[in-house]
Amino acid sequence: MADLMSKGMRNAQQALLSGCSAGGLASILHCDEFRTLFPSSTKVKCLSDAGLFMDATDVSGGHALRDVFKGVVSVQGLQKILPSNWTNKLDPTSCFFPQNLISNIKTPLFLLNAAYDFWQIQSSLAPPVADPHGLWHDCKLNYEKCSASQIQFLQDFRNDMLNAIKGFGVSTQNGLFINSCFAHCQSERQDTWFADDSPLIDNKPVALAVGDWYFDREGVNAIDCAYPCDKTCHNMVSK
Repeated sequence: MADLMSKGMRNAQQALLSGCSAGGLASILHCDEFRTLFPSSTKVKCLSDAGLFMDATDVSGGHALRDVFKGVVSVQGLQKILPSNWTNKLDPTSCFFPQNLISNIKTPLFLLNAAYDFWQIQSSLAPPVADPHGLWHDCKLNYEKCSASQIQFLQDFRNDMLNAIKGFGVSTQNGLFINSCFAHCQSERQDTWFADDSPLIDNKPVALAVGDWYFDREGVNAIDCAYPCDKTCHNMVSK
């Protein structure tokens, strides 16, 4: 940020901090800090794509992603530099989960996320440590190979995500685009961002939804119906 400011970004009239996956999480963590770099006359907003990492219960009943985040906090000593207004209320690891933070972000923020986040299914819900016998192996690589009980587990994950953002979506300054796809990072790929066959909610692709929100053309609170209703998804499948 400092480097870009020195190269002229300080004179920007409009600024958008965005990132995908870990970058999407970072765009939430640094959103208010980014706002402070600019004068009040500058339009500043933040976009988090696939950064809504959930503190979810995995298929073994554990919390695999929480264990990973705990390691990140410990190795990098982040408990010393996380904002005190967060750590006064939460343990440092909980400060890495957006569901605990988004209600306190003061800068306008847009959350773009697949309700069945492909990365989270593989690395948070059903990682090898939580699925040692590989019962989820086929399902997490190809949603069409999921059993009825596995689909229900994923529906419960979606419901938890929607409950986590319920209060966030009430604020008109914020934006939401939560589609019921098996995807991860939809803003950095042209086919999912803005193409003739891009994923849609209410006949609007991601790029137009973000544009309407950023330029204050209209409020955007787009939440898809549950799988398998959305036929516009570009679902990810691994071999």
